[in-house]
This record gives sequence, structure tokens and C-alpha cells, in this order.
Amino acid sequence: VQLVESGGGLVQEGGSLRLSCTASGRTYTSHIRGWFRQAPGKEREYVAAIRQSNHYTYYSDSVKGRFTISRDRSTNTVYLQMNNLKPEDTAVYYCTGGSSLPPRDNWGQGTQVTVSS
Repeated sequence: VQLVESGGGLVQEGGSLRLSCTASGRTYTSHIRGWFRQAPGKEREYVAAIRQSNHYTYYSDSVKGRFTISRDRSTNTVYLQMNNLKPEDTAVYYCTGGSSLPPRDNWGQGTQVTVSS
């Protein structure tokens, strides 16, 4: 499975961004899709996930209420809508896929999100 992210960038505090991740290849092996992030000097954080079968979603406490994960099955694309962004959301965001939670089997190349105060 190949995962390609897009949508990162620089935004001011309180702003919004939407990340996209399109999968290709053996996508049936990644029926659970997710997002992780890693800030400089910090451990990688499991941010959100969505399961295709029953629309189950997961959010970390740090993003709950501000981020929304969704998917378009027709295009094998997963989105992460990020609202009310904070400087502490600054990180490289990785799209992932897998067959169990948290989805760690396949990783995208990462996209940088920078939130200025």
C-alpha cells in the first residue's frame, strides 16, 4: 500500500487546515486508516483513526473536539480536518493504514504542519 499525504502548510493560531491522504495498491489490507504526528524532540503521537466497517473513530485527547477524520471510500482517501489550530499542533503529520488499531502497517512520507502564534 502506498500512502500519499497533502495539505500541510503554515497557518496562524486559530486557523484551519485539511490534510488528505490517498492510498493505492493493496488497499484492502489497510481498512483502518489513521494519522500520527511527531513534533521536534517529542515522541510520535497517535492522533486519529477511522475504521471502514463500522465508522468507528478515535481521537487523542489533545485533538478531540477540534480535529475530524473522515474517508471517501470511492477514492481511497482519508481526510483530517483540523480546526482551531494551536502552536502545539505543529508537527509532521503521517498518514497510516493497517488491519488493527492503532494502524501502523503502512506509512506515508509525512507532511509538515506549522502553527504560528
